[in-house]
Amino acid sequence: MTVLQYVLSIVIILLSIVITILVLMQESKQQGLSGAISGAAETFFGKNKGRTMEAKLAKYTKIAGAIFFVLSLVTALLVLFGV
Repeated sequence: MTVLQYVLSIVIILLSIVITILVLMQESKQQGLSGAISGAAETFFGKNKGRTMEAKLAKYTKIAGAIFFVLSLVTALLVLFGV
């Protein structure tokens, strides 16, 4: 393995730990049977949902997941083509 592959492997491992922590920090979306039947009601707080910590965690999780996907793909291509 080259130095680049080692560095990318370490970054992928660290990023996977970050993704795990971000997912565990998020609140559960489970509303039970009553939420599934009646649906989620729009509340005053629902309008400002984009500014909450939960929304920021979801955004950071998506970004970290996309970076993880790209780095994994690049690492696999490096190994495949022997660069």
